[in-house]
Amino acid sequence: MTALEICVDSLESAVAAEAGGAQRIELCAALAEGGLTPSVGLIRAVRSRIAIGVHVIIRPRAGDFFYTDDDVTVMREDIVLAAESGADGVALGLLTVEGDIDVERTCKLVELARPMEVTFHRAFDMAHDIQSALENVIQTGVDRVLTSGGEPTAMQGRHKIRELVEASKGRMRIMAGGGIRVENVQQVARATGAFEFHAALRRIVPSPVKHQRRKIHLGDPGIDDYSRKVATATDVWALREALNADHRLMESSGGKVEVERSSAQ
Repeated sequence: MTALEICVDSLESAVAAEAGGAQRIELCAALAEGGLTPSVGLIRAVRSRIAIGVHVIIRPRAGDFFYTDDDVTVMREDIVLAAESGADGVALGLLTVEGDIDVERTCKLVELARPMEVTFHRAFDMAHDIQSALENVIQTGVDRVLTSGGEPTAMQGRHKIRELVEASKGRMRIMAGGGIRVENVQQVARATGAFEFHAALRRIVPSPVKHQRRKIHLGDPGIDDYSRKVATATDVWALREALNADHRLMESSGGKVEVERSSAQ
C-alpha cells in the first residue's frame, strides 16, 4: 500500500489532508521559505484535531543546511517539544560545509528523537553527490529520506530516485517528493518503484478583509499580504485516488507494471 504525506503549514490544511485521505502530514511554518519549525501551539492544535500521523519539520532558520552549534541546540529543544506535543515523527537534515551529510550530528538528533520516526528531508537533494549521500544517510539510522532525485522535481529526477530505491535495498524507505501532482504521480510511481509520496498541493485563497492597505508590505517585496495558500480535501483526495488506482493496476496486472518500473530508464 502506498503512503501519502501532505506538507501543511496551518490547522486548516492539516484537517483537509486527513479528510482527503492522506496517511500523515509534515507540519511546517513558512512554506514560502521551504518550511521552518512550527510553533508548539500549532503542533498541539493539529494533534488535537487529526488522528493521522503528524511529522514536524525541525528547521530552525531559512537558508542552507549547515548548522552552527547554536542552531543544533535549538533543533534539539524543538525535537523534545515536538515529542511532548504528541508528534509521531520529525523531519530534519544537516549538511557539512562541503555539502556532505553531517552523519555525526544527525545520528545524535535521531537518537534524541526516538521513538518518533525520523525523515531526512530534501537537504539530501542539496548534497554534492546524492549517491554517496544515500549511504551516509542510511548510517544515521533515519527511517526514510525525502528526495526529488537531486532535481527540481521528482518527475525530473524519477530515474535517479529509482536508482536510490534499488541502492537502498530495503535498508531505508525512499519517499518521492517535489512537484508531485495528480497528473504525474502515477508516472513517478511507476518509474521510481517508491511507495511513499510527499506533496504540498496548496491553493491560493484570497483574504476576506475589505479594507486592504496594499501600499504597506509586512514581508519581503512580492509577497501578497492579502492571500494565503491552503491544502484542500478535494485536491488531496484526487491525488490519493490516483495513487490507489495505480496500486490496483499493479495488483491486477500480476506484476507487469512492476516490470515496467524496472525498465523505466
